[in-house]
Amino acid sequence: MATPAPLRYFESRARVYRHVWRGSVISTFLNPVLYLAAMGLGLGTLVDEGSGREIINNLSYLEYLAPGLLAATAMQTTAGDSSFPVMAGIKWVRSYEATLASPLTIRDLTLGHFSWVLARATFSLAVFVGVMAAFGAVDVVPGVAALGPAILTGMAFGPPITAMTARMQDAQGIAAMFRFGIIPMFLFSGTFFPIEQLPNWLEPVAWLTPLWHGVELTRGVALGIDTTWSPLIHVAYLAAWMIAGTFAAVYFLRKRMVT
Repeated sequence: MATPAPLRYFESRARVYRHVWRGSVISTFLNPVLYLAAMGLGLGTLVDEGSGREIINNLSYLEYLAPGLLAATAMQTTAGDSSFPVMAGIKWVRSYEATLASPLTIRDLTLGHFSWVLARATFSLAVFVGVMAAFGAVDVVPGVAALGPAILTGMAFGPPITAMTARMQDAQGIAAMFRFGIIPMFLFSGTFFPIEQLPNWLEPVAWLTPLWHGVELTRGVALGIDTTWSPLIHVAYLAAWMIAGTFAAVYFLRKRMVT
């Protein structure tokens, strides 16, 4: 049986990664340890001793923080893999030209790229769940279950960011996207504190961010608590970003690469 065309591109990325995996694996394990130790245990001790438990449904800050960081890590991982590598493929290394010189199409390339992003995110998030369980922030079974909404959160970012990158001319646009998009969402979309603590005018802005929906859904599954809105709304919103982003990525990559 012939290998599906998108998986051929996936295989090419995997062959390259086989030679460089050591650099990323270290940070994959180290980042959750540092975040949970510094924020969950360090800062969390002060939050738990104060009035913080009243704000976060009588959870310890470590328990509250960990699922939010899981969703935020999904966003950061897919954003990173869907921006600079895409620009490299288009402009710097120009590997996309080589790919399109083969029988693979723009659609095959795009879906293969998303398959690779999904695989990378799944591995990183599985490691994060293991660290969460080791810190006692979540039980193993609900932690594994939380992988589903966390992965969906990541894939709500990957395709739209790929589409945006395909329209950019240089890395300055990517840097601006992280500076004015990814980082503010990381800080103000419910990862570290409930968005009800934001100014009244800013709270509706947080509702519009995919990360808030991802944090709500991931935290609800990991901790077995109710989400602010129906879980179906959160899933539908994230899926809409993923599907629309996929169509946009195919369109803009075709417009950029095919003359």
